[in-house]
Amino acid sequence: MQSMDTIAAVATPLGTGGIGVVRLSGPEAAAVADRVVRLAGGKTVAGMKGYTCAYGRAGDADGEIDEAVVTLFRAPRSFTGEEVVEIAVHGGVYLVNRLLRACVAAGARPALAGEFTRRAFLNGKLDLTQAEAVADLISAEGRQAARAALSARDGALYRRAEAAADALTGYAAHLAAWIDYPEEEIAEVDPAKLGGGLRRCEGDLAGLLGTYDTGRIIREGISAAIVGRPNVGKSTLMNLLAGHARSIVTDIAGTTRDIVSDTIRLGEIVLHLSDTAGIRGTDDPVERAGVDLAVGELARAQLVLAVFDGSDALDENDLRVIRCCKDAVCIALVNKNDLPQRLDMEVIRENFAHIVTLSAKSAEGADALKKKIEELFLLERFDPSAAVVANERQRAAVADALAEVREAADALEAGVSYDAVCVCIERAVDALLTLTGRRATQEVVDQVFSRFCVGK
Repeated sequence: MQSMDTIAAVATPLGTGGIGVVRLSGPEAAAVADRVVRLAGGKTVAGMKGYTCAYGRAGDADGEIDEAVVTLFRAPRSFTGEEVVEIAVHGGVYLVNRLLRACVAAGARPALAGEFTRRAFLNGKLDLTQAEAVADLISAEGRQAARAALSARDGALYRRAEAAADALTGYAAHLAAWIDYPEEEIAEVDPAKLGGGLRRCEGDLAGLLGTYDTGRIIREGISAAIVGRPNVGKSTLMNLLAGHARSIVTDIAGTTRDIVSDTIRLGEIVLHLSDTAGIRGTDDPVERAGVDLAVGELARAQLVLAVFDGSDALDENDLRVIRCCKDAVCIALVNKNDLPQRLDMEVIRENFAHIVTLSAKSAEGADALKKKIEELFLLERFDPSAAVVANERQRAAVADALAEVREAADALEAGVSYDAVCVCIERAVDALLTLTGRRATQEVVDQVFSRFCVGK
């Protein structure tokens, strides 16, 4: 346990609701609560049994604040590992803020962002990957993202990292003992057996690292740009996917001149979607600026939805769009399939590996688009219950461990001394312990908790 002061923060969203909760954590949590809440029947918070609730009246120097329900969690069996008290009042902004001020006046300190979860980490209740999963759970925008974060919170990534670290520690310990104590009766190092073990660890870490791209997409969503020449139905498609009139739709070419953005959910897929100006040659400086923005958005997007009018022949502006999409991850959308088709599909097939025909006006083909995106980003094979590398810090740690294990295996096969092999293995273990936080620096810990909200 860490010896710390007592902190307080509002643990519920700011606004009007059924209840509002102020959370206290620290050695004086119960004492502070007793200074703020008068329990019914003369009871005290300090005298309550853990994991029980009691009714009372909260007040401060100016008088009563509200009715209150107090819940006590005894150390070390609490989220933070410390004494934790939660005081619930009616969920009004004024009431909750006044209650928080009363707790601070009674001896608590306002909590910093993420300080409750940080204390849980420092007190050994969570490893660093589990702490990061708490933030991911809060920010999850879809079912798969929430399930993946919950699996990480339950220790899926931690267990996999610890298993690899334990195996590598065993190899390093055997090598060190063999090198340093040749006169002792220590089992001789078997290069083939050691090499096989290192290659298995390499494969396991490579598989773990391979979860990063898909996991990041599940967690953060996909940045997608809708592009095409004017009047092919880009804005109609934007409105279809957004579920409401997000972009202006007219028959006048060049209506959209700026980028219109929205975050939408297509099944379990979160798209950060941008509708762009029609790409064409123009002498209008304002429209030309919009075209430049569209081309820039296309270059930055993880996914490009290139829209073509199936009821019209390809023109030079369509060909310009095709050239712009050459190096992008792209799905060609042949729109207006409810009209007689005049588009040369052979040209589309020659330039795009992924094609969907649809009618943005009637929504026919929207399911096919969803399925195509899932296939393109391997989302249909994503297992949210498995260990997933969730952020750049975790990716860097796994990548470092993988590189060191690979170097150790290569060195062993090349006949390099066991000393050098052992050094590589030890560096791999260090990287994995950094991943879980067992050897995290203060800078790393600060970085992890900097993105948390106050009260969590």
